[in-house]
Amino acid sequence: MEFLESEPGPRLAGRYDRGYLPHLRAQGRRYFVTFRLAGSLPQSLLRQYQREREACLADLRSTPDPAALRTERQQALELYSAKIEAYLDAGRGECWLRDPRVADQVAEAFRFFHGQRYDLGPWVVMPNHVHVLVRPLGAHLLDGIVRSWKGFTARAANQLLGRTGEAFWAREFYDHLVRDDAERARLGDYIHDNPVKAGLCARWEDWPWSSAHPRWR
Repeated sequence: MEFLESEPGPRLAGRYDRGYLPHLRAQGRRYFVTFRLAGSLPQSLLRQYQREREACLADLRSTPDPAALRTERQQALELYSAKIEAYLDAGRGECWLRDPRVADQVAEAFRFFHGQRYDLGPWVVMPNHVHVLVRPLGAHLLDGIVRSWKGFTARAANQLLGRTGEAFWAREFYDHLVRDDAERARLGDYIHDNPVKAGLCARWEDWPWSSAHPRWR
């Protein structure tokens, strides 16, 4: 299994921008990461959600209390993410990850460098998107880790599916810096519950492409 090298570099902390989503980097911390298939979310709908998010954030700028501002800003971002999640859970667009061969490739990619480049937490492969908790190790950065996952699995999936010259994953990905152990536990439950919430199985351990399933333990 050949992966792209994880990106080395000095930018181990700070806020930065990668396309249309802001990101906060804090090396050695754990992240909740989501990325989705290309074509799984229409650009027109994504732009609508972004306009709604920006309007909500603009309304918050007059909030005098910094603590309240942070809370309300986080709630606005979570609402934005929840809308996208609900759309994806409906199984819209291409769902190439329904193919067991492709889903297995993604699951194996997550596990491949566990303990070397990153500490892997709960994860799930849904029909058109994935969620994962991950903590980069050493000088390995989240950007490079996700790029490696996406690059390897895109090549493998397109080969399995007989696709050429087509994007497999959407360019952007969403990441959220996990604040504490309580949030890590909540997000772990959220990840494992995603197939149940989407009506794909009855119990966490029934979904074959989740870290809750016995085959991956």
